[in-house]
Amino acid sequence: MVEKIKNIVVFVNDFPAARRFYREQLALAPGQETEYMMEFLPAEGTALGVALAMHDDAKKLVGRHTGITFNVKGLEDLCAKLTAGGARFTEPLMVTPYGKMAVVADPDGNEFALVEM
Repeated sequence: MVEKIKNIVVFVNDFPAARRFYREQLALAPGQETEYMMEFLPAEGTALGVALAMHDDAKKLVGRHTGITFNVKGLEDLCAKLTAGGARFTEPLMVTPYGKMAVVADPDGNEFALVEM
């Protein structure tokens, strides 16, 4: 019987650049790491895995919208920090009746929605 999702994995080509982006720019809480995979947000229930794309099937998944949304506290400040660090936004920060949202890409082009409700 399946009990829960352990992690969701995003594939990258440039592992050192991904490490800087997820650890330093997004400042995600780190978990376990090997030379091919890093884990973030392990205490939140479902972790984010970032793995080096080593096989053809994984390489096809690099550089796309992931469908992953991060809840953010202080989204405007985070967007300013990401911009100052050279991050690329595919959708700039916008304010809607439902909250604030932006879409940012990691160095390999994997996109994540950032929201503050």
